[in-house]
Amino acid sequence: MGLWHVFYEDWQMECCGTPFSVGDEVSWPLLLVDADTVLGGGWRDQVTEVAGPVEDVGGVRMVREETGLPVALGADPEAEEDRRPQRGSRARSVGLLTVERHGARWPEAGGRVRAVQVLTQTWAETAPGSRTYGPVAGERGLRAVERCPRWFTETERERGADGRGRSSRESGVVVTLDVPGTDSRLSRALREARGIPQQDAEPGAETRGIETADLTALLETLSTTTPPRRPTGGSRRRHAGT
Repeated sequence: MGLWHVFYEDWQMECCGTPFSVGDEVSWPLLLVDADTVLGGGWRDQVTEVAGPVEDVGGVRMVREETGLPVALGADPEAEEDRRPQRGSRARSVGLLTVERHGARWPEAGGRVRAVQVLTQTWAETAPGSRTYGPVAGERGLRAVERCPRWFTETERERGADGRGRSSRESGVVVTLDVPGTDSRLSRALREARGIPQQDAEPGAETRGIETADLTALLETLSTTTPPRRPTGGSRRRHAGT
């Protein structure tokens, strides 16, 4: 089994998602997006690398990750040309795995939820008094929970030292998904951290015998790949095949 960090954005859950708990079996359509376009960027430990042959499935550009994970590649509607890897080629892309339940449909990835963390993002006015808020890059925190909430909360707004209004908003959850028949950089990093030999390691050995709380804490210390190079996919609320 391979471990994969997946970002489930608040509006996706509140619109048409189904809450889930640690230990639940789930099945989601996964979209790889440019991490710099999600909540202002600044992601590091949650980014993912996928590699494998590229194909079109029902008009959706996909990578069949070489260890089995099906992942759609989002198109950037602001780009003058489609920069996604071409069908029939092999691709190696780095980005943020997200749940996308709108637009086109493609094969889902199924697995067991091993950890859930609520992501709290700082938002600030684009200019003092503008009342238009945007995410502040890198200013976010993660809080381990047993169950993904159905609705997400926002703190009371306050005025920052620069005169701009600021607030902290629960903007989704980061889920660690254990997908059978796959392997990942995250799994390899966890095996290394636990002193498990990489060669001939049994599937799932990296999580065997470790409590959920200890697994979550250990995952927080692992960086799974280098920061992504632009562009590798779509942006917030951009759909596969568009």
